[in-house]
Amino acid sequence: MSGDKPFSQACENNKEPILAELKRVLVKHRHVLEVGSGSGQHAIHFAANLPHLNWYCSDVENYHHGINQWIDDYPSANLHRPFALKLARDEWVKGPVKLNTTGIESSSEVFDAIFSANTAHIMLEHEIKALMHSVSDNLPSGGVFCQYGPFIVDGKFTSDSNRAFHEKLLDSGRGGYRDIDELAGWAPKLVLHEKVDMPANNLMLVWRSA
Repeated sequence: MSGDKPFSQACENNKEPILAELKRVLVKHRHVLEVGSGSGQHAIHFAANLPHLNWYCSDVENYHHGINQWIDDYPSANLHRPFALKLARDEWVKGPVKLNTTGIESSSEVFDAIFSANTAHIMLEHEIKALMHSVSDNLPSGGVFCQYGPFIVDGKFTSDSNRAFHEKLLDSGRGGYRDIDELAGWAPKLVLHEKVDMPANNLMLVWRSA
């Protein structure tokens, strides 16, 4: 096994609570696109425990090596190698892909589920807008978007620690926490069906295609 794989303690802490929600919400879905696979820890855990679906990783290029290290050490038949996706730069990929020497070859099928964890507060405003617009425009009828992380609810932070981290993100040039109503305004074709309380002042937002 690779000894120098990237490691996120947050992923280790939250993977089981997230998996419990995904098992419930994604029971009828087949093809899941993970936006922002990060270290790759979520992907290998969720794919192994959700064998009925195909899990597709995506992120900016500098994360691919680490994601592939995790996939090499913990392969699953339903887990797919990462492809490049930077919001507001790359064209949105609507369905399952195959990676070849010339790039991405798209399938005739579509992603019927999207998952993204701890990305909304890291992305700049134009990037999170692009994500919400893309999911809203491309998620098929019956599709679901599971969005995990910390959010602002009705104009208020859910904890003092979240407010402090938001200020730290802004100081470092990140986008900061987003109000759920703001996200909904950027995704007119999505309906927020569930807002699930999660550990450590996080939420799982379950959006469905209207």
